[in-house]
Amino acid sequence: MWIRWPADFRYRHFDPRHAALAPKNTEKESQIVDNCIFCKIAAGKIPAKTVYEDDDVIAFHDIHPAAPVHVLIVPREHIPTLADANEKHTALLGRMMVLAPKLAAELGGGYRHTPEGPMGGFKTLVNSGPDGGQEVYHLHLHVMGGPRPWRSER
Repeated sequence: MWIRWPADFRYRHFDPRHAALAPKNTEKESQIVDNCIFCKIAAGKIPAKTVYEDDDVIAFHDIHPAAPVHVLIVPREHIPTLADANEKHTALLGRMMVLAPKLAAELGGGYRHTPEGPMGGFKTLVNSGPDGGQEVYHLHLHVMGGPRPWRSER
């Protein structure tokens, strides 16, 4: 006899990365945040090659860069995925997007207009969920740039 499980059963019951799908439990949620590597980096408990920080975000070099310039912009607030963001996060998400080209330019991966035409450039990427390729369940924006070819893109 086959048992028909709900589509999200695996995530709710076996995969701790999917806190948004788990039953709401304050103690469980605080454990996930306490075990979040990006929360620890933002709190200064784990070192990182920081390139920018303010009260709302921190930006640091990716430990496995996929491009000559590859930094992560991470909100200090623990938001598991982009799908978990809501209207109260609008300003924060906007600040992250405005910061991306500034950091890319400062680190040598910026986009610019020249008499010969457009030069340089960068890419932004947010992975969300397992099928979106998310590995760390704390929202983060990848900023990648620099001369091509890059190694395998994420």
